[in-house]
Amino acid sequence: MTELASAPQLSERDHDAILIAEDDPMFRRILQHWLESWGYSVSIAEDGRQAWEILRGENPPSMMILDWVMPGMDGLELCRRTRSSRCGPYQYILLVTARDRTPDVVRGLDAGADDYLTKPFDKSELHARLRVGTRMLALQRDLLSAQEKLRFQATHDALTGMWNRGAVLDMLRTEIERTLRTRSSLGVLMLDIDHFKVINDTHGHLAGDAVLKEVAQRIAGATRTYDVLGRYGGEEFLILLPTCDFAQTQSGAERIRAAIAAQPFAAAETLIPLTVSLGATVAPICGESEMEILSIADAALYEAKSAGRNRAAIRTSHSDSPST
Repeated sequence: MTELASAPQLSERDHDAILIAEDDPMFRRILQHWLESWGYSVSIAEDGRQAWEILRGENPPSMMILDWVMPGMDGLELCRRTRSSRCGPYQYILLVTARDRTPDVVRGLDAGADDYLTKPFDKSELHARLRVGTRMLALQRDLLSAQEKLRFQATHDALTGMWNRGAVLDMLRTEIERTLRTRSSLGVLMLDIDHFKVINDTHGHLAGDAVLKEVAQRIAGATRTYDVLGRYGGEEFLILLPTCDFAQTQSGAERIRAAIAAQPFAAAETLIPLTVSLGATVAPICGESEMEILSIADAALYEAKSAGRNRAAIRTSHSDSPST
């Protein structure tokens, strides 16, 4: 069963997770004690290579305190590798060292560190700099969340949660190319809600919107997880059934039709009968361009509506007689 999409909620990484990469066991224990007393979850690495393995694992810490001088791989190289990998959300790096000359500070920041502390440093200063890092990561999370929402809005229908017209047509082109490459088939369904104007005129546009959402849900319940569902426009939907031949496409269309007609829709203490008409065809047998395929499916839809609605018709070309 297909699940309709909703606006994505970006999963919040644990912004209280910190990696300490420090080869001095005494200083490492002091740092760990401070960080845990402030509520941070702490991962420990005794050298740069061990730290790099932690950073390459699943759900790496989003903040790091790196010692400059470590065996195996120093903090400077660890900074460079972290920044050059560019995988996943941004990670805040605090570089610590006994070096306090300006050229050293510049080298550390150029390598990718966000901030720099010279040993020995004050406990409260460390805490303040980590709070700055937390604010930076929170801002990043907000920006990524806004970006994901904009991307979702650009490709999905706001009312039904289905792919919008532009996105589903892009997928149709991609799927047709795939069928040509793999010598497989693609069922294409054009679906139209019967008498939708009457529903709007009789029950109002709010009821009409509710009907569109309900039909979308029933389509999703009657299709496979990898089928492609899109709102083509108004009360029309475009449904793509990968790997389906004529018999399977016709069976899929009938399954969707029956699921929608199975029971009326309850809206404002009124039962609204729901039926749909479907036109179907199969790519690339019936055409190798999206316009050809859509035109044939649309012709089949017209035949289904002309034959009395609440039915599915399938065509192999513009000239053949549809099968209902």
